[in-house]
This record gives sequence, C-alpha cells and structure tokens, in this order.
Amino acid sequence: MEIFWRTQPVSRSITITPETPQADYAGQRTLYVPHLNIVNNNVDYVQRIRDNSWSRQPFPVMKITAVETIYLPRGVTVHVGAINYLWVRIHTDEGIIGLGESYPNAEAEAAVVHSRLAAVLLGRDPSSIDRLWADMFLAISYSCWAGAEMRALSAVDIALWDLMGKALGQPVYKLLGGASRPSIRIYNTCYDRVDFLSNPVQLARELLASNVRAMKIWPFDPVARETAGNHISAEQLDHAIEPLRLIREEFGNSIDVAIEFHGFWNLPCAIKIARALEKYQPMWLEEMLPQDNLAAYAELARRTDLPLCVSERLMTRWAFRELLENRAAQIIMPDIAWCGGLSEGKKIATMAETYYLPIAPHNCGGPILHFATAHFGANITNLFIMESVRRHYKEEYEGLVTRSLVPESSGHLPLPPGPGLGVELSATVLKHKDAVVRRSEL
Repeated sequence: MEIFWRTQPVSRSITITPETPQADYAGQRTLYVPHLNIVNNNVDYVQRIRDNSWSRQPFPVMKITAVETIYLPRGVTVHVGAINYLWVRIHTDEGIIGLGESYPNAEAEAAVVHSRLAAVLLGRDPSSIDRLWADMFLAISYSCWAGAEMRALSAVDIALWDLMGKALGQPVYKLLGGASRPSIRIYNTCYDRVDFLSNPVQLARELLASNVRAMKIWPFDPVARETAGNHISAEQLDHAIEPLRLIREEFGNSIDVAIEFHGFWNLPCAIKIARALEKYQPMWLEEMLPQDNLAAYAELARRTDLPLCVSERLMTRWAFRELLENRAAQIIMPDIAWCGGLSEGKKIATMAETYYLPIAPHNCGGPILHFATAHFGANITNLFIMESVRRHYKEEYEGLVTRSLVPESSGHLPLPPGPGLGVELSATVLKHKDAVVRRSEL
C-alpha cells in the first residue's frame, strides 16, 4: 500500500517495513506500521498521514472524549418564525474535533444529545460511524425516535463524518464515494429582501442575472393560513397563481419555479390547486399535504401530471421506504440535518436510485448544514438539484463560520472544500457572551 505525504514535502522515498521501529518523520513518536511507501509530489487519491497519529491503521486510532453542544439564543427567521441552530462538536483524544448541525429547536435537540446520545459516544472510536448510528438509534427508540431525537442524532452523525474527513485529510464527499459532478446545480428559496408576492419579476430577474436558473416560492400560504387549508375560492386561487403567471409571462421557461406548500392543505384543495397550476408547469409541487399519510399523497399523484416533491419532514430510510414503494413522489427531498445525517441521507439516495428517482436535498438551515449538503450533493449520483438560500449564504451566515460557500459565476456551487466539511465555527461564535454551551465528558 502506498500512502503519500501531503503536509510536509520529502525529498526521497521512505520505506517502512513491518515490525521495524521507525522514528516519526515529524519527530513525534516511534511506531510500528505495515509496509508503507511515502512518496513526494502526489496530490490525488491520497491518504494523509497526520504528524501526531501514526499507528498500524491508515488513520488515527481515536477515542471520543467529549460531546459539546453550542447554540445562540437568536437564529434566523423563516416562514414559521424565528429558529436557531444547534451545533455539535465531537472531541477526541487526538485533538481532532468534528462539527455537525441541526435545527430549528436547539434547546430540545441539545437536551437529547446530552441525555441520550453522549453516553453512547463517550469512549468509543469515532470512525465506527455505522455502529455508532445504530447504537444511537437504539438509545432513542423508546421515545419513538422522530422529532428532536432524530435531529440530534443527525447533528452527531454529520460531526462524525467531519471528524473522519479531518483525520484522513480528505473532504467528506470523497469519503462518501467521490464527486459525481464538477459543480452543484442549485435553486434559490426566496427568503429574499425582494418579496416574491409583490415583486416576483424583479426577483426572478436578479436570480437570472446571477445565472441561478431555478427558484422556490410559496404564494398559497397566505390563503392556507386564512382558511386552515380546508378550502380555496376561485378568486383566491387566481390571486395565489399570480406570481408564477407573471414570471412565466416575462421569462417564459427560462427559469424553473418550484411551488412550496408547507403541508398546509387537505386533499381536495391540493387536487384543485395542482390542476390549476398545470398550465404553468412549475418545477415541482412540494409538501402539498402533511407528511403523515403517504396514501393520500399517492392519491394526489394520480390526480395531477405535475411532479410531487416529498418530504424533508420524513425521518430515516424506513419512512422514505413507504414513500418510494407507493410511487407518490417523483422527487425525493431528505434533509440530512433531520433524516439521520449524512449516513442516512446516503442510504435514502441509494434507495431512491433503485426506483430511478432523483434527490433534491432540503437545505434551509444553518451554515454547517449548507456545507454538509453540498458534500452530499457533490457525491450522490442521482442529484436533481440542491436547495440554497441566497439571503442565508450572503447575509445571515456572516460571522458564524470561517468561510463561505457561494455560487460561482455559472450559478452553480463549486465542490465544497475539505478536510472534512471544510468549515469551522468562527471564534466570534465560540466566545459569544450569549452562547449556550454544554459539555459531556468522560
């Protein structure tokens, strides 16, 4: 096996034979390792050897020593109001720290991390990601495993993948199986300063000017709040369609427009709305119904020619199994901060692939989720498009993390950086006077 040194150049090939004590090249310790050939000047398909963690394994043998949660009392505002992000940091005896995230109720999610998951994690090898996932899932199963329990598990799972990437010196998408595309197609979820209800054409024009050629709006929500989703008049229907109609009149089909419904409608209204929208050919209809009754979604799918996109609020592969088997959705939308992390998102994507269905990952949380979703989107072979929020990555992530991930001139996201997720919480967050920090240790 050849392992190439990346962090410090060497001028010669160094051969380390089995059972022969050798001095660590960085002078840290003496070690025994299998036959390794360390060669200079190779940057592709590399296994980085960290200067403080040689062993018989090709990556450090580590132990989880602490599980830390961090959140700020005030986050961002979305359609349901204010939300906040939970950040999870997994500490190891090697000094490598993995970072994960979930949302929107950080206090509840942090409680699960410390009351249920920390005991599973402490003292364990963080590289055993699948085993740890299964053990954490068992630990929360008595409380029905959904809701805050699953969001907390998701944040920990993302942190474990980040940690592994850092240990190996690789971006997470390479650990998942490598890049499946040179860049990532995105759409903009329109929490913008420009209101899509009153200025849809201006908003679409701005996006097209930046080569972002798809957007998502929710013009039916005001009616749903007024009627509790139980009825919609012809006049209300016409009014709600107006933003999409104006965009189509101005730009034709040069920009895709997805319509979000936030699960507000009953089945008869959803059928009525879907039929009225067919002439405008939206990119998809997202979460028209609550996610609890997938048989109702199957009925809706039979009553419209438009693709249904379902649903970020389904958690684990078992919930998505029913959706896939009843053929209700043409586009599958997991949120890796909710469904079970990168581990579960990858499994859901693979399951969808067996039905020839594409993935459009939900990404309406914080900056760590944004990076993690980009790694996920870079890897999976059946990616349709990735969600992004212009207002988030241009404004609201500012000061929270050490780097940004924004579209290139092509309107696509670049492949995300590494090692790991390629991003850290900023010193400002870690030292914030209002930060709520809790730590469970060995």
